[in-house]
Amino acid sequence: MLDDMRQAKRPVSVALTGPYGHPFHPILVTVPIGAWLASVVFDIGSHIADEPVFLARGAQWLIAIGVLGALAAAAVGFLDLFAIPTGTPAFRIGLVHMGLNLAVTAAFALDFWWRASATGVEGAVPTGPLTLSIIAVAALALSGYLGGELAYHYGVRVADETTQAAGYRR
Repeated sequence: MLDDMRQAKRPVSVALTGPYGHPFHPILVTVPIGAWLASVVFDIGSHIADEPVFLARGAQWLIAIGVLGALAAAAVGFLDLFAIPTGTPAFRIGLVHMGLNLAVTAAFALDFWWRASATGVEGAVPTGPLTLSIIAVAALALSGYLGGELAYHYGVRVADETTQAAGYRR
């Protein structure tokens, strides 16, 4: 069991996933999360503002930025998943986390296409794309919870307790 825990804390590739105790995945996920949350705020704002087109177009750009950022985060996260021993609760949570994130990314890619194909629509974001964005953000929240479970409960890619304790020595 201790060997499994040590394996889940070590990177598959330092150059690609970050050094021991400093994984790249958590910092990369801030791009899609922030972009997609902001896109929903822009979507809602497009229903309130006097000039909704600016916010609707901004939301579409934020969705595109989020999809691109998610692809980068997914590549690194996939490599982190390889560090977790198969057949463990942490690995199963990692698979669900990955599956949800891929579904969310696909939903936002579809959302971007849906908006882009709605030529001639000038005004607030239509109800369909807005609803899709809200559902995708809800799934993203669940996936984020699972990612936190991996890091904070199971310690995946987190430095071991002896390394952590060094920060509290006087």
